[in-house]
Amino acid sequence: MSQAQQKPRKERKENAERRRRQLLDAARRSILAHGLARTTLATVAAEAGLSQGVAVFYFQSKGGLLTETLRDLYAQYDALWSGALERAGEDPVERLRAIIRADFHADACGPDILPLWFAFWGELRSTPEYDAVAAGFDARRRAALIGVWQALMADAPAGEAGQMADWMETLTDGYWQRLHLAPESFERAAAERASRVCIARLHPPLAGRIDRD
Repeated sequence: MSQAQQKPRKERKENAERRRRQLLDAARRSILAHGLARTTLATVAAEAGLSQGVAVFYFQSKGGLLTETLRDLYAQYDALWSGALERAGEDPVERLRAIIRADFHADACGPDILPLWFAFWGELRSTPEYDAVAAGFDARRRAALIGVWQALMADAPAGEAGQMADWMETLTDGYWQRLHLAPESFERAAAERASRVCIARLHPPLAGRIDRD
């Protein structure tokens, strides 16, 4: 294939990726503005400044678009915490601190992100496509957390690392809910700090290590 033929193909791929990104970002804005139920291919296309036909071309249906929007939301969160974990090195305490820090980053639970999480989570039980997306990402995250806790609790009975991972996820979910429902009275920095203090109390050997500022 000649260079002249390769360039248009590359440009078409880049244009397709750009349009897809436009529509996914527009879907988020539509959900924030109209709610999940009232978001349609038409509202998303309008937000993106594109025709509804373009949205249909890339996602076929409202369900397909919203499922991919949820997948994109999870993928960005996955990249956030897994990147933080990788940069933390091998010390399990630093790895745990890195995950907690990532959990309360604006890209994970900022005011334009939390409403999206709760909109989709409210539909998980009634929308198998959403549930399948969430289950895949949640399984990867739980496995990573268990790995960190196993390194911290090498001599603990089997299953305790999983229990700590579950408690940690429940703690994060609870603080995300508080940040979502009462953002004027609670801040992400306070939630991060409180999470570290709570985890140190759940696992006393971490006191003075994970809860330090």
